[in-house]
Amino acid sequence: MARAMDEGGLTEHRRQLLSGLRGEVVEIGAGPGGTFPHYPPTVTRVLAVEPEPRLRALARSAAAAAPVPVEVVDGLADRLPVADHTADAVVCCLVLCSVPGPAAALAEARRVLRPGGQLRVLEHGRADAPGVARVQRLLDATIWPRLAGGCHTGRDTVAAIEQAGFTLDRLDRFLFPDTRAPFSWHVLATARSARPAAR
Repeated sequence: MARAMDEGGLTEHRRQLLSGLRGEVVEIGAGPGGTFPHYPPTVTRVLAVEPEPRLRALARSAAAAAPVPVEVVDGLADRLPVADHTADAVVCCLVLCSVPGPAAALAEARRVLRPGGQLRVLEHGRADAPGVARVQRLLDATIWPRLAGGCHTGRDTVAAIEQAGFTLDRLDRFLFPDTRAPFSWHVLATARSARPAAR
């Protein structure tokens, strides 16, 4: 599925997500490592956190071919194996839809970011068309999360970012694929926290 999405145009969105990053990066929920080929050479190291063993093994294979140093580790979004205020950026790519608690994951992102560090997010989420949003709520309240590994179609990622104490510097909304399906409503966002998160 990830390969089909990349071939259908997601690769360009991944590149935009990572463009201009530098320094030490933490990627939450790296999956099979689909972002790894697109990190710019200004990134000195990526710590890629992935809890699922099969995906982690695939990510380690992908890391071997990455253009920047990537270390793949076991860990959870709400308990990152990273010291406080040590990351220049935290990347979330198609993961906040499926973590048990987006608020906890974003709080961890704030904790590990240096002051002025960036949160970069590429996610699908809540539709701004009321009819589609109703369908999303129905799917998320019934069988879809169980069928799709915890994925929720209609989480309001932008609100979650702001509620976690981040200020949005950039927000692009787009359909991918270019249909009004429940899974097509995406955001590409850059945000930062003006001060470190309280412990």
